[in-house]
Amino acid sequence: MDFIWFIFIGLVAGALAGQLVQGGGFGVLGDIVIGIIGALLGGFLFNTFGISTGGGLIGSLIVATIGAVVLLYGIRLVNRTS
Repeated sequence: MDFIWFIFIGLVAGALAGQLVQGGGFGVLGDIVIGIIGALLGGFLFNTFGISTGGGLIGSLIVATIGAVVLLYGIRLVNRTS
């Protein structure tokens, strides 16, 4: 059941990040991939800076969304310089 929640949080976080950064989503599979990578990146960043969201569904969604936004901004920055 935890795996299904992880996929669901990845989907929602990827869709939210797509709306915030680019103005649109990336499709279901793209949103899931962006959200999952964003969750890993967000978890790393939050741990590095010593920030805690208290856990739970909302905390995980916040961390994953912020990580996905950072990921999309990083991808956009790399594409601009290429």
